[in-house]
Amino acid sequence: MRRFLPDTFTILLVSTVILASLLPASGVFADYFGLATGLAIALLFFLHGARLSSDVVVAGILHWRLHLVILATTFAVFPLLGMALGLIPDWILPQPLYLGILFLCVLPSTVQSSIAFTSIAGGNVPAAICSASASNIFGMFLTPLLVGLLFSVGGHGGFSWDALEKILLQLLAPFVAGQFLQPFIGGWIRAKKKILMPVDRGSILMVVYLAFSAAVVEGLWQTFSVRDIAVVVVLDMLLLAIVLLLTMHGSRLVGFNKADEITITFCGSKKSLASGVPMASVIFAGQSIGAIVLPLMLFHQIQLMVCAVIAQKYAAAAAHRITKEEAEEAASPA
Repeated sequence: MRRFLPDTFTILLVSTVILASLLPASGVFADYFGLATGLAIALLFFLHGARLSSDVVVAGILHWRLHLVILATTFAVFPLLGMALGLIPDWILPQPLYLGILFLCVLPSTVQSSIAFTSIAGGNVPAAICSASASNIFGMFLTPLLVGLLFSVGGHGGFSWDALEKILLQLLAPFVAGQFLQPFIGGWIRAKKKILMPVDRGSILMVVYLAFSAAVVEGLWQTFSVRDIAVVVVLDMLLLAIVLLLTMHGSRLVGFNKADEITITFCGSKKSLASGVPMASVIFAGQSIGAIVLPLMLFHQIQLMVCAVIAQKYAAAAAHRITKEEAEEAASPA
C-alpha cells in the first residue's frame, strides 16, 4: 500500500494549497513574495544547468531514434490529445480547467522521476538521462510556442509572445549560465544534492502558494466544484493511460529492445511539475494561474503512483526472466 501513499513533496504541495486558501498572499506582501519567487525560479534553473553533465549529453545523443520518439510523444502526441479533449463541452469541463490540461500537455518530461523509474525497471538509464534533460531544454522554447499556437487556434487567448522573451531571460539564461559553470561547480552541486534539494522544492512551493493565493482571492474554490475536480482527475488518468499504452506497445512494434522500451515508456509519459509551475508563472504573468496548474499538480501524483507500479512489474519480470535463464543453463548438459 505504501506505493499508493503520497510522497512528502505531494503532502507539502497540498499543505501549501491549504495555506494559500486560508491565508492568501495579497497586497504589498504578494508583490515582495512574487519578487522573491522570481529569484528562486532563476536559481532553480541555474542549478539545473549546473547539474547537467555535458558528458551525459554526448554519450546519450547518439541514440537519436529513441530520443525522437520521446520528444515526439512529449511535444506532439500529448498536445494532440489535449486538443481532442477540447471537444468536451464546458458544462462537463470548465474552460479554465481545460486550459490547465492543455498546458499540461505541452510541458516537457520530468528528469528525476523518469530516470529513477527507468533505473528501477532495468531500462536504458544513460538514454533516459539524455532524453529527459533534452526534453526540458527544448521545452523552454517549445512549451511557450505551443501555448501560443494551441491557445490562439482554440480562441482562448491568455498568451503574449512576449512570454517567450521572458522564458529566455528568466529560465534559459540562468540555465545557460549554470551549464557554462558546470565544469567548475557541477561535481560539487551533484554531490550536495540533499543540501540543495530545498531550492528545488522550495521554489516550486513558492510559485504554488503565490498562484493559489491569487486564485483564491479571485474566488477559485467558489468557481469550481468537487465534481469539476473529479472530472480533471479522470481526464488526467485517461491521458496517462493512453500515452502509456502508446509508448509501451508502440516501442515494441517499431523494434526497440526491452531496455529502450522502458526508457520510452517512462520518459515519454511524464510531465514536469518542476518546470511546469515556473513556466506557468512566466507565460501567464499577470493572470490567475491557480486553475492552470491544478491539473498538473493532480497529474503529478497520478503519474508517480501509476509508474511506481509499472516499474516494479518491469523489475519483477526481469528478475523472473533472469532466474529462468539461470535455471535453464544449470539444467543443460555441460
